[in-house]
Amino acid sequence: MRIQEVMSHPVVSCPADCTADVPARLMWEFDCGVIPLVDQDGRLAGVITDRDLCMAALMQGRPLFEIPVASAMTRDVVSCHPDDSVEVAETQMRDNQIRRVPVVDDDAHLIGVVSMNDLARLATNAKRSVVDRELVRTLGAVSQPRGNGLHVPRPEDDPLHLTV
Repeated sequence: MRIQEVMSHPVVSCPADCTADVPARLMWEFDCGVIPLVDQDGRLAGVITDRDLCMAALMQGRPLFEIPVASAMTRDVVSCHPDDSVEVAETQMRDNQIRRVPVVDDDAHLIGVVSMNDLARLATNAKRSVVDRELVRTLGAVSQPRGNGLHVPRPEDDPLHLTV
């Protein structure tokens, strides 16, 4: 099966030169957690997630309308083409621990997004159990903690922590 058969389209996007409040508003309005960012020619320039926005506001200590989206977006974006197989998208999700992959044409124009939700809907409609196994593998890989170099101790790991 090809990505064009399962991807979400049209896709909500915004300009890469906007402020961070613009994608935040779009996420709220369209109930999504990622917004692809496009350049003036409609080519994929990056993506920004709800987590990116939260961390930018926290770390920069400014309201979203003062934060250039370029300071918080991911520029090195993994994408796929509409004629790629669904397995290509699943592999990209697993290898890069991402839940959504933008779909672009041969000129890098954004045309859709394939997400874990799209794959889950495919698995519920498919009669093949191999699709279900691949989806579970993909979800497991994407859900692995990446680690950010910080260790947050759990109470049970603290030798001074007493349970009463």
